[in-house]
Amino acid sequence: MSKTVKLRKGLDINLLGEADKVTVDLEMPEMVALKPTDFHGLVPKMVVKPGDRVQVGSVVFFDKYNEQVKFVSPVSGTVEDIVRGEKRRILEVLIKPDGSQEAITKDSVDPSSLSGDQVKQMMLENGLWPFMVQRPLDIIADPNVKPKAIFVSAFDSSPLAPDYDFIVHGQDQYFQHGLNALTKLTEGKVHLTLNGSAPADVAFQNAKNVQINKIVGKHPAGNVGTQIHHIDPIDKGEFVFTLKPQDVLMLGKFFAEGKFDPSRMIAYTGSEAKNRKYYRTILGAKLTNLTQNNLESDNVRVISGNALTGTNVGKDGYLGFYDAQVTVLPEGDQYKFFLTKGWLGPGFDKYSSHRLFPTWLIKNKKFRLDTNLNGEERGFVVTGELEKVLPFDILPMQLIKAIMTNDIDGMEQLGIYEIAPEDFALCEYVCTSKVEIQEKIRQGLDIIKEECM
Repeated sequence: MSKTVKLRKGLDINLLGEADKVTVDLEMPEMVALKPTDFHGLVPKMVVKPGDRVQVGSVVFFDKYNEQVKFVSPVSGTVEDIVRGEKRRILEVLIKPDGSQEAITKDSVDPSSLSGDQVKQMMLENGLWPFMVQRPLDIIADPNVKPKAIFVSAFDSSPLAPDYDFIVHGQDQYFQHGLNALTKLTEGKVHLTLNGSAPADVAFQNAKNVQINKIVGKHPAGNVGTQIHHIDPIDKGEFVFTLKPQDVLMLGKFFAEGKFDPSRMIAYTGSEAKNRKYYRTILGAKLTNLTQNNLESDNVRVISGNALTGTNVGKDGYLGFYDAQVTVLPEGDQYKFFLTKGWLGPGFDKYSSHRLFPTWLIKNKKFRLDTNLNGEERGFVVTGELEKVLPFDILPMQLIKAIMTNDIDGMEQLGIYEIAPEDFALCEYVCTSKVEIQEKIRQGLDIIKEECM
């Protein structure tokens, strides 16, 4: 039975720089990268070496501790380099495309006619399994566990988020194919959650074999963690798998066409981005084709992902594995005179979640915000601000302190199994103590994985 959830807590940050609903095809990038750092806790085992030729769908590396989970090339070409960091940790596998996009092909098949084990095996063998993320721990799903449910969020509520209705439009058949495959992986329900405040695309509205839910409220309404918490919460010993809409499309295209589809539609957003549109590119693409002559200035931060949870990759960096957005913001490294732009300034161009400036009176005003923290880390004190933006029945301050003190019992009792770092991104934003809360949550999840899983 479908559910409608109304949230009272949350916060929408109205940034300037939304992408226009126009699609542009980017040229094939000069380089693509598969980055093991995109997958927390992964230790890759290489299958290829520099100079080897690969096709679209060729296995590049696999998980050392779970050899079933394989990672494949998004392009055909030559392995250019394997970039290593400290202790020879693999940071990037660089592949130079040849432009042909020659792909490994398999027979197309209707996933409805397959068993759950067959669907799982095809996903594992063809590099589709890493798109499946597991709660608890927020890591690549363990193929050896049975999820009690699978969640797909049909919208993103983060700042300047891509519009999945626009991205998925016209691809109903592929999306349904992907959902049909997901239904084979769980004995429970596949939940598709729509934005209850806006009409959804027909691909979402007419989806079959799923439970369609609606959620109304401010960010993080679009976070799958919020939806799980209010629709089908996780208890200790239970598992839930999650996917994003574009990943469901990729899964559906594989079963319909018999080959790995590496295409990715990304929203180019942010106040410092010039031609803000939707660009069709390749998974892991180098962003030079996108950012070259397409920035308002040189002193900017190019983020793969959104402003709250994304990664600073630079204008020549690579698109993250799970990202459908690139955000460009002013770099906050300039001094501000305290009487005009600083803490004593009138603040007519500033935004504050605490209503410190008169701009809170202006509805729907969009802000050009930089990356300056406007302070430094200080004592972690009780303010009551975290509770206002976290729509979970969780005590965020107490949970974070339990993590800081390695209190495993406290973490379990306070809901560590339900959350992921992205769920606390708003808490980090409003925290007057400037504590890197997402990093603390990740540390807590690592402790739970080591001690309790």
